Amino acid sequence: MIYETILVSLTALVIVATSGFAQDSHKSGPFQGAKANTGYVTHTTEAGNSVLTLSDDFKAPDTPDPHWQIVDSSGNTYLLQKLSIKGGKMNRKITVPKYVPDIAKVQIWCAFADAETNLGEAAFDQPVK
Repeated sequence: MIYETILVSLTALVIVATSGFAQDSHKSGPFQGAKANTGYVTHTTEAGNSVLTLSDDFKAPDTPDPHWQIVDSSGNTYLLQKLSIKGGKMNRKITVPKYVPDIAKVQIWCAFADAETNLGEAAFDQPVK
């Protein structure tokens, strides 16, 4: 009898913990654009910080200087970290600065001086923070 009570309690705890985690996770629509058009981005909250993570199927565009860029619900843009880093690796996960009020879209932005352009973007159904 006591084992059944413990088992039921643990099961309830797991369900509550899992549903709480799901509420803190938001998946964008797919990336759409000329160069960045695969995958999506997920928003989570870790230790009180907004974190964005690219999906495993996202492919970095073959451009000179791709960066993360966020668009908030007012249309303000925030150019953030480089997407490509040394050794052919990629910044697949970033922490959003506290000064960004919310996140409506995530863009992959070419920050090369002569070719600044939006390579592709993924939008959330509702702005997240």
